[in-house]
Amino acid sequence: MLDRLLLEELLAEVRLAPSVHNIQPTRWRLLGDDTLLLLEDISRRLPAADPLGHDVRLSHGAAIEGLSLALGRRGLQIAQVEPLSDVTVSDGLQPVARIAVAAGGELDGLADFVSTRASWRGGFRAFDPAGEAALEGLPTSSTDLVLVRDPPAVTQIAQLADEAGFHFLCDDAHRAELLRWMRLSRSDSSYERDGLSAEAMAMPGVVALGTRLVLGPLFPLLRRLGLAATLVSERGKFANSAVALFHRPEGEDPLTTGRAFYRVWLMLTAQGLAACPVSVLADWPASNRQLVERYCVPTGRRLVNVFRLGLAAGALAAGRVRLPVAELIV
Repeated sequence: MLDRLLLEELLAEVRLAPSVHNIQPTRWRLLGDDTLLLLEDISRRLPAADPLGHDVRLSHGAAIEGLSLALGRRGLQIAQVEPLSDVTVSDGLQPVARIAVAAGGELDGLADFVSTRASWRGGFRAFDPAGEAALEGLPTSSTDLVLVRDPPAVTQIAQLADEAGFHFLCDDAHRAELLRWMRLSRSDSSYERDGLSAEAMAMPGVVALGTRLVLGPLFPLLRRLGLAATLVSERGKFANSAVALFHRPEGEDPLTTGRAFYRVWLMLTAQGLAACPVSVLADWPASNRQLVERYCVPTGRRLVNVFRLGLAAGALAAGRVRLPVAELIV
C-alpha cells in the first residue's frame, strides 16, 4: 500500500499545509506498508513565541489533515492516529504520533483547494455580491467560527491586533525569533525554503529593508521615541475586511485542533475568500479575553486563532515556499 514513491507523492501535497511562521517542523518515517511515524524536528521549535509547543503541535495536526486529504485522492484513508507520549529525542527528532493507513478513502472536496490556499497579507477590496454571499454562508458552514462584519467592530479588532502585536514585539527574544524566520531579502539562502518571505508578506523591497531595520537594531530607539508602534502597525490591512474568530473545545489536543484549523482555512478558500491568521489576537491573554467576552465565544470553547478575511485586492504570490519533499522523509 505505502512505499517510498507513494509517500513522496503524498508529501508533495501534505507540505502545503500551514505551519506557524512557515517553520515546517513535521517529518515522516515509513514504518511499514500501512504505518507512518510523524516526528518533530526540534531544531524548528519556537521557544520565545511558543514555549509550550502548542502552535508547533497544531502545525503537526494541520499536516495530518493534509495527509488525510492526499490519501483520499488515492482511495486511502487514515485509520488511526495514535499520539505518542514519553518519547525520547534521537538525532534531533521527537516522535509525535503513529498513523495507520487503510484502504477505503474517498475524495474530499476540500482537497481541490490545497494548492490555492495561502496567507493573504495584502489589502482587501470592497465586498461584491458574491463575496457578501460567501460571508453569509460561513456561520452555517462551520460551527467553529464567530463572524464579525460590522465595520466599527472590525476597526476595534484591528486596533486590538496592533496592541497585541506590539506587546510581543517589545519582548527582545520574541522579536529576534520572528526576525530569524523572516526572509526579507532574496539573498537569504532560505528564501525559497521556509519562513516568511517578503513576497508572501506583501512587502516590496524597500519595505522589507525598512522592516529589517525597524524590528532589528532601530527598535529600541524607535520605541523610546514613541515611533515603533506606529511603524509596525497593520491596522490598515483590516480595511474592507471581515473577521472570523476560530474556536475549539477547551482541552482539545492541538493535533486535533490543527486538523480542524486547516479544514476551516480550506473552506474559506473554497468560498472564494482570502484569509490571513492574526495569531497575536489569540496568543495575547488580554486580547483573547476581550474577544471571547465581546463576541460571545461559546462556553466550553477557547479562542484558537483569528482570521482577517475578504476579497484579495491583488494576486497571490506565485509559487509556494516549502522544503523539498526529500528532506521531510527521515
